[in-house]
Amino acid sequence: MTDDLLDPREGRTRGRVSLPDRNRSPWWQLSRRLLMAVGILVGTVLLVWFDNTGYVDTNDPDGYVSFTAAIYYTTVTLSTTGYGDIAPISTEARMVNAFVITPARIAFLVLLIGTTLEVLASQGREMIRVARWRKNMGAHVVVIGYGTKGRSAVETLINNGQDRDKIVVVDTGQAAIDDANADDLVVVVGDATRRDILRRAGVARAEQVIITTDRDDSNVLATLTVRQLNPDAWIVSAVREQENAPLIKQSGANSVITSSDAVGRLLGLSSLSPTLGSVMEDLLTYGVGLEVAERDLLVTEVGQQPQALPDQVIAVVRDEKVYRYFDPVVTQLARGDRLVVVRPAKELPWAPRPGTHNEDFATDEA
Repeated sequence: MTDDLLDPREGRTRGRVSLPDRNRSPWWQLSRRLLMAVGILVGTVLLVWFDNTGYVDTNDPDGYVSFTAAIYYTTVTLSTTGYGDIAPISTEARMVNAFVITPARIAFLVLLIGTTLEVLASQGREMIRVARWRKNMGAHVVVIGYGTKGRSAVETLINNGQDRDKIVVVDTGQAAIDDANADDLVVVVGDATRRDILRRAGVARAEQVIITTDRDDSNVLATLTVRQLNPDAWIVSAVREQENAPLIKQSGANSVITSSDAVGRLLGLSSLSPTLGSVMEDLLTYGVGLEVAERDLLVTEVGQQPQALPDQVIAVVRDEKVYRYFDPVVTQLARGDRLVVVRPAKELPWAPRPGTHNEDFATDEA
């Protein structure tokens, strides 16, 4: 794209939008095929020149085919123009024309004309696709960093109904770019701490931003920049060290996940109580056994106690505050409440999942 910049620190085009399942270097392919076409041209000139006694030039009084005439004959022959002023007269020259130069002519046309049209059309289509993507992108999710945490976050989003076309990955690593494109995700190549890169990813119009780089300082800078570009986005950021969590919170993150502490606690629980560790692992694994979910309160559940519901309620969200199920504030459930529940990952005959059968939700006071 014409507005991309070359960043020598990254060794690639900064800000390039990488759409999945497309050739990333068409101009390199065109250059390579042009060199092959030039090779065919030079080889044919030499072939005609070394056997110039087998040809006649009607423009020369003696019919002599010079080196210049050999170049002329080759160009008009390979381009299928064929004026006829130079022609093979010997049997050997005619056989060479039939079985060598004619296939070379076909290869030359395929390489030069066909490839040029293909590359130009491919470039045009790619530019149109990127322009259409930029125009339609909004209320999407931006994932900064496509390592192990980023891939798991995207997988969870998709498994819970997020449209794959509404996810944009920002990363600099070629392996991460290839993995994201293989997963049919759009990638903006570049450093996510830079404003221009985040603008290309449409952060200003994003609904959610997930930040999962491998460095806490990068996470802090990315969080600050995202919050400045989009004051309303919901930002979730990973942090490796617990001591950096308050800093990322102050930078504008709505939620901070401490990866090292979370893994350490799970390891400790598994060591002290293998059964408890297995249950926690089950809760964190999508689609198997148990799952933790948030759902709206049903009309039939208004006025009831959290402990009386079919789902195992562990928290109630009221007025954007989270209360534990045993908190006196939520002794009776009210319209507008949302429930955080533990339920089967897949509905079973003896374990129904309320809120998944088109029930009426108690979402407001009306």
